[in-house]
Amino acid sequence: MRVAVVLFTADLRLHDNPVLCAALRAAERVVPLFVIDSGIAGAGFVTPARAAFLADCLADLDGGLRARGGRLIVRAGEVVRETCRVAAETGATQVHLASGAGGYAQRREERLRSALAADGRSLRVHDAVTTAVPPGALVPSGRNHYAVFTPYHRRWSAERLRPVSPAPRRVELPRVRSLPLPAAGDLARGPAPAGLPKGGESEGRRRLAAWTRSGLAGYAEAHDDLAADATSRLSPYLRFGCVSPVEVISRARRAAPADGPHAGAEAFVRQLAWRDFHHQVLAAVPEAAHRDYRARHDRWRTDPDELAAWRAGTTGYPVVDAAMRQLAHEGWMHNRARMLVASFLTKTLYHDWREGAGHFEGLLVDAEVANNRLNWQWVAGTGNDTRPHRVLNPLVQARRFDPRGDYVRRWVPELAALPGAAVHTPWRLGGPERAALRYPAPLVDLTEGLARFRRARGLG
Repeated sequence: MRVAVVLFTADLRLHDNPVLCAALRAAERVVPLFVIDSGIAGAGFVTPARAAFLADCLADLDGGLRARGGRLIVRAGEVVRETCRVAAETGATQVHLASGAGGYAQRREERLRSALAADGRSLRVHDAVTTAVPPGALVPSGRNHYAVFTPYHRRWSAERLRPVSPAPRRVELPRVRSLPLPAAGDLARGPAPAGLPKGGESEGRRRLAAWTRSGLAGYAEAHDDLAADATSRLSPYLRFGCVSPVEVISRARRAAPADGPHAGAEAFVRQLAWRDFHHQVLAAVPEAAHRDYRARHDRWRTDPDELAAWRAGTTGYPVVDAAMRQLAHEGWMHNRARMLVASFLTKTLYHDWREGAGHFEGLLVDAEVANNRLNWQWVAGTGNDTRPHRVLNPLVQARRFDPRGDYVRRWVPELAALPGAAVHTPWRLGGPERAALRYPAPLVDLTEGLARFRRARGLG
């Protein structure tokens, strides 16, 4: 009887999972395997937020498999060694795996292929599992990736996506031992953010259905409104593969009217194209996770007190502080706010983008190397932005995207009593009134910060 192993990584779902579908077609019995990878844990990428979310994902995946006659097999250790061990114990001839864009995923694939081949087994790698369009599928003439989003998006939008596949009806396992499902505390030490969402495919699909039904149509008009919170919040579920990007795009397009996509669907799907864009950049240039994609010869400032204030949400600029406090409480931040706080750190304070990316990776539940690192580079002007020296003014951004100050009042309670837009400029209050707020003065004058940045970049 033929046996295959499915090594789950960032594809923790049963619906529209080409890896699982291919294994079930190729073998009578399938081992759904998740390895608690010591290589990732040792690198510090399993944080309390992601550990709690991951524990939910694994429990939900196991429940879905048990409802179909199977279960999730859990092992811990070095991922290649443990996968080969399970394949040998069960007599599996193939291991199935989703492709990944980052350097670690590429090295894991190479090592696993080599180790399995040495034992007479094979590795099958499947594309369009964690992204809608595989990295490397779309390339401009003479290059191995698109460096600018607009031409990539044009090609991406015309690409025919693979069909969405249903969840399997039954999964049969051979006899194989498993560790217990891990709890969050088994994966990382420390408390998860208080406002962290529940993880897992069931919750992801519930949110996707609710979003396409009631949130998608208004996305184009409301997605930048900080207080409205009118985004899908699907990013953690996409990061862990609880929902399929192909299915998300398909459902968004189907939700549009019969006479063509509405603005909400188009704007939302465009964000998924951005996600694929960053994955194809990282796949082609893995070192962009750590080094400038386009060097600007920056001599970044080092000021531990400024960095600590930014991390804590005590910069003196209320919209920046609100965003950083949202991050600490929820393990998530609004996309417009992410751009704003990144611009403030890298251009107003002129700190290294890697400091910001590292802080985000310590707290964000949806942090993945491609999106986090390359979005930070985009904002810092060292990445793929065609206007690398743009600076987002936090006061202008606050007036535009939080005009009544509701977002700030939600996350900066010491300013909650201030009326209307006055909440964005508390330093303009009179002396006694200002002192009573117990809110810090701005770290830097915006005009001075802009002039310093322009001098550093040689812009005059």
